[in-house]
Amino acid sequence: MPKPVNGLWDAITSFENLVAAYHECRRGKRYTEAALKFSFSVEQKLFELQGELLNMSWSPGRPHEFMVRDPKPRLIQAPPFADRVVHHALVRVIEPLFERRFIKDSYACRKEKGVHASVDRLQAFLRARQPREDRTWALQADISKYFASINHDRLMTIIARMVGDRKALWLCRQIIGGYGYDEGVGIPVGALTSQLFANVYLDQLDHWAKDQMGVEHYLRYMDDFVILGSDKADLWRFYDGLADFLATDLSLRLNRKTSVFPASRGIDFCGYRVWTTHVLPRKRNVKKARRKFRHLAAQYHRGLMTFEEIKPYVTSFTGYMKHCQSRRTVETMLDEFVLIPARRERKDHE
Repeated sequence: MPKPVNGLWDAITSFENLVAAYHECRRGKRYTEAALKFSFSVEQKLFELQGELLNMSWSPGRPHEFMVRDPKPRLIQAPPFADRVVHHALVRVIEPLFERRFIKDSYACRKEKGVHASVDRLQAFLRARQPREDRTWALQADISKYFASINHDRLMTIIARMVGDRKALWLCRQIIGGYGYDEGVGIPVGALTSQLFANVYLDQLDHWAKDQMGVEHYLRYMDDFVILGSDKADLWRFYDGLADFLATDLSLRLNRKTSVFPASRGIDFCGYRVWTTHVLPRKRNVKKARRKFRHLAAQYHRGLMTFEEIKPYVTSFTGYMKHCQSRRTVETMLDEFVLIPARRERKDHE
């Protein structure tokens, strides 16, 4: 067990760190209303934030809440811009402490990891097993209502194993408990710190699976994970131990859709369907894109959208599809995606 690290507070609250955190927050959102408002007299606002942190009087502001419904309904709580600066300042200093402990095969919200790397790794696992196993089985599971189920006290205990600085722990506690959750459970989806803390929480599962249970082919992307094995019954027995560990140590429950199945039928993971020989797009993602393209074409024909407004949607879709075997599907969909100008525009050209 590594010794908790002290002496972090000065690094977290340094003006240089706050400036760097501000620039990270602004990246890609430079012209949003929140970023522009904070950028006005930014130096003064950063000094004010620094003073609140040094006095330990800082508290989280009210988040902007909204619902997203893809792929399932979720409440997003986006912290105010000033709060996001504080979150970045904290993560910049403490994330490297945890990164050294994380296993290789945890892929969410980590540098040089991500969706496509996790899909590549899963396919590498399948290929590694192919020559030595008659049949490979997959246990695929996720956590039920993961972010909303994280226990604050247990999370703080885990963080304190790596972070020994009392003031840094105070700031972690302020953030973890500061966004409207009751009874000490749940962290907000939409905060940078939540991404780190969610990984830290399930790092306990990673080490249980790898170090204690000796699972060779284990892969996790946030709260979705896949385990490969050669015996269906063994994987179901492992599932029982897994469910018990999560309930006892982390107060979490597995989603009911957890299943064990032959890997030969393909593994639906991180938006793609993965086989030993090839990777295909998720069917529902293609269907959704077809509906979206029809809607965009109709909006363009009515003069309600411009080509420049439509272009990012097409770029996003082709970017997703380029990471799998999808050339014919993309060609067909783009051939069908015909943009007919509004009648008024055609008359103008005549």
